[in-house]
Amino acid sequence: MIDIASARRQMIEQQVRAWEVLDSRVLQTMEHVPREEFAPPACRELAFADLSVPLGHGQSMLTPKLEGRILQSLEVQPDDRVLEVGTGSGFFAACLGALARSVRSIDIFPDFVETARANLLRTGVHNVSVEPMDAMTLSADGAYDVIALTGALPVYDPRFERALAVGGRLFVVTGQGPVMEAQRVTRAGPAEWLRESLFETVLDPLIHAPEPPRFVF
Repeated sequence: MIDIASARRQMIEQQVRAWEVLDSRVLQTMEHVPREEFAPPACRELAFADLSVPLGHGQSMLTPKLEGRILQSLEVQPDDRVLEVGTGSGFFAACLGALARSVRSIDIFPDFVETARANLLRTGVHNVSVEPMDAMTLSADGAYDVIALTGALPVYDPRFERALAVGGRLFVVTGQGPVMEAQRVTRAGPAEWLRESLFETVLDPLIHAPEPPRFVF
């Protein structure tokens, strides 16, 4: 059996803080949300490791340090309305819920939705709603203060930035491997968006996300 408290502290200090995540609210959130309760039972002892814990359907939990960087970049505020695209196990949604007023999380896999709901209920998270939905059908406009995409967009899709309220922030990873770009997009006005490059990473693409045209010779 692992020492949960010790493993969690090591995760924060050796992974999250070491990757320039210094926001105290983010660090406290990741320390208090029980990550091990969201990992699949067979992978519980890997919950705090610096790796992507497999969930099924070829999907996995994000690494702790990447989750920390995303949370820090989004600057989530207590009154924010949040959309998460890609629920997975529900852990990242729970972290968002600890920082925001409300979270809507969507996932294309119904079994992920059911598992995440159970995980959130068991851990006492009540401001996160989870529903099955293909993110590529999203058509909201101005509905959210924060949007976090936990899968990459090989080709940038403006539907997500349009779903931001003015002042809202979107985290998105774009491009294709071996190097992809993490960006924060801020809606500065009704028809104005500001884009900021954050860091390089690699992330699996969202299911059904458009891909760039392939050249045929």
